[in-house]
Amino acid sequence: MNTETKNSEDQNAAEFEAGAEGQTSSAPSQEGPCSPEELAQLRSQAAKARELQDMLLRTAAEFDNYKKRIAREKQEAAKYVNEPILQKLIPVLDNFEMAFAASGSNQNVSVQSLQTGVNMILSQLKSVLSETGLEGIDAVGQKFDPNIHEALSQQETADVPEGQVVQQLRRGYKLRDRLLRPAAVVVSKSPEKNA
Repeated sequence: MNTETKNSEDQNAAEFEAGAEGQTSSAPSQEGPCSPEELAQLRSQAAKARELQDMLLRTAAEFDNYKKRIAREKQEAAKYVNEPILQKLIPVLDNFEMAFAASGSNQNVSVQSLQTGVNMILSQLKSVLSETGLEGIDAVGQKFDPNIHEALSQQETADVPEGQVVQQLRRGYKLRDRLLRPAAVVVSKSPEKNA
């Protein structure tokens, strides 16, 4: 390859690069050093870019710390979520322990007084659970509802309509509007007619 061809190719490449730079940058297309005003403007823009980058890094770090703090607080809250109800149940537990101690230490305790004490404790327990939103399901006499009842058996009877709950074997419970446990029930069915 001769020298003239090589110089021509070098010149074409330089012109292409200069044209590409002119399209992608806002720098002036003139050759040579920048004017003092342009240099000051570039320095100002670079300082602003560094400031924005620093602000972005700080914001990202603060957000990361925030996420970690929220995760810790959520974990802590989940760990002690049952504390309020347990504080209410402790006196019920104390009363059961006192009733048990009284029944074992004193032979003169009548069955009637023990039963009265246990009934009082049961009422206290029901009150605490009711405050938390627990609601019992009374199924007897109700039409069978598979959403809140669990049929364990059927009983033939002519006394009540078919599909009605005639006996509750185990109470069901709801927490506000959510079913915790269905009521275990016996459901009526029409007696079979002998032919």
